[in-house]
Amino acid sequence: QVQLVESGGGLVQTGGSLRLSCAASGSIVSNSRMGWYRQAPAKQRELVAVITSGGITNYADSVKGRFTISRDNAKNTVYLQMNSLKPEDTAVYYCNSYLGYRDYWGQGTQVTVSS
Repeated sequence: QVQLVESGGGLVQTGGSLRLSCAASGSIVSNSRMGWYRQAPAKQRELVAVITSGGITNYADSVKGRFTISRDNAKNTVYLQMNSLKPEDTAVYYCNSYLGYRDYWGQGTQVTVSS
């Protein structure tokens, strides 16, 4: 069974940085498309960044140039480096794995950016 555990969220001031981590069970990180999504209060969950098994990355326009997704296959971990954070980045961030035509989700980690 796929398990995803996020960590690294917290409270940060505008302009600050955080690095989120997503530890996955098994070796799914290297074999699946991994992504980060976020959901702000009263808003729908939205894509933040994805990385394919081939290493191709894609970002939401709102985070391009500020966020970087990466993975460490040996550690079965995916990261999201977030720089120049803005109050509108405040949300619960979820790790996602798309594998075998199924979506798997972590429990989420809260990121709060104060103005």
